[in-house]
Amino acid sequence: MEKKLEEFKQMLAEVVDLGHASAVVGWDQQVYMPRGGAVDRGNILETLAAIAHKKFTSDEMGKLLETLKPYAETLDPDSDDACLIKRVAHDYEKETRVPSRWVADFARVTTLAQSAWEEAKTEDKFEVFQPHLEEVVELRREYADFFKPYDHIYDPLIDDFEPGMKTVDVQRIFNALRPQQVDLLKQIAAKPEIDDSFLHIPYSEQGQWDFGVDVITRFGFDWNRGRQDKSMHPFTTSFGVDDVRITTRFDPKRAASALFSTIHEGGHALYEQGISPTLRRTPLSDGASMAVHESQSRMWENMVGRSKAFWKFFYPRLAEIFPEQLANISLEQYYRGINKVEPSLIRVEADEATYNLHIMLRMELEIGLMEGKIKVKDLPEIWNSKMKEYLGIVPPDNREGVLQDVHWCGGSFGYFPTYALGNLVSAQVWEKLNQDIPNLEDQISQGKFDEMLGWLRSKIHRFGKKYESQDLVKRVTGSTITPEPYMRYLTKKFTEIYDL
Repeated sequence: MEKKLEEFKQMLAEVVDLGHASAVVGWDQQVYMPRGGAVDRGNILETLAAIAHKKFTSDEMGKLLETLKPYAETLDPDSDDACLIKRVAHDYEKETRVPSRWVADFARVTTLAQSAWEEAKTEDKFEVFQPHLEEVVELRREYADFFKPYDHIYDPLIDDFEPGMKTVDVQRIFNALRPQQVDLLKQIAAKPEIDDSFLHIPYSEQGQWDFGVDVITRFGFDWNRGRQDKSMHPFTTSFGVDDVRITTRFDPKRAASALFSTIHEGGHALYEQGISPTLRRTPLSDGASMAVHESQSRMWENMVGRSKAFWKFFYPRLAEIFPEQLANISLEQYYRGINKVEPSLIRVEADEATYNLHIMLRMELEIGLMEGKIKVKDLPEIWNSKMKEYLGIVPPDNREGVLQDVHWCGGSFGYFPTYALGNLVSAQVWEKLNQDIPNLEDQISQGKFDEMLGWLRSKIHRFGKKYESQDLVKRVTGSTITPEPYMRYLTKKFTEIYDL
């Protein structure tokens, strides 16, 4: 059986290597590739995706799984091998339903859509992106059909990013969360507005870059195993446990944009860098799910990066880099400014109290597209209408509206809900973290993050994708995903800031 297991692992290693090769090519596409390279890049990614899919769904892999599944039942269920066989069996059953032809088409279509989206966003021309998005939507609808019968057409898409989670589960959580967040927003809206004008003046890109690098270095980001670059939309990707890449972006209208992008992506990267080396070149060398992954980035970005304790240590350093911009701004003013609650157009710049509403809006649109109730050509108008309904504001153009996110050009329908779920998980983990490290706030105010990172590595990071998200969250916090801790966190924080 050991021989079969090694043969199994070698096949998986080759599939993982191909995935990492695709990730390298995809990273370059968003960071350095000239716009004219889209067609050639699409061909490369199409070929790599097809080879990886054929190898993973081969008859040989199926036979090995049939041999190894009974063997896995004899192992410790928490062992790497038992978890690997279980996870691969789930993924194999899913991917064997998807033809290699579809995988190749999807890789090519989404690569072209990426370049079209970049052009459309730059020039504010939705019509440039529309035909590409129509192709992507049809491919995702076709993909869902491979998994009939389903309870809802959106279920197979959510399962890609949050295995085991169904549309009805997410809707139930969101339905419980939405009225609580809306009520909190109403209370905040009745209070005097916070002045954050000092954040909307020029800050040098180099100064922002240097400060962000200093912050995530202190968090524990290993520059010997990672790097940061610039891209149109910040993202994190991994080519292995020892090569993790992040990007950030600069917005001349929002001085804090690059900093919180760097912290957010740095949180993702710390997770990737913390995965056990024993899981190298296996499908387990990844995050448990996108919600768990997002919980790590949002925790570092918000629970840490937007906390008063954090700025007690870092604000003097920031003031040294930007003495003119912050000359008359106190620590308290800065803290309140970066936590200002105000309905805004851009999801990635949204404050904590409104962010989830952006996600609920996108999920509603995605479900409408998958059900065929919404047409791609009507998206700009429907987007603006929903923004008015959810947040009370209307985008002045499509660049700040329907074209703002990169996800749809990559076909990542089902991904957005995990952002809000990640917020909930971050609060659950944060409560447990503070119980286990009672002086955590003091440590943060001194710029010390070793114990916090060590706890996360021990409880979450090292396990990679061994456990499904609900199982892992319950192991760490004692509960599956629930909105209560997040609302406790938001209510406490904003009650203090706005004197509710």
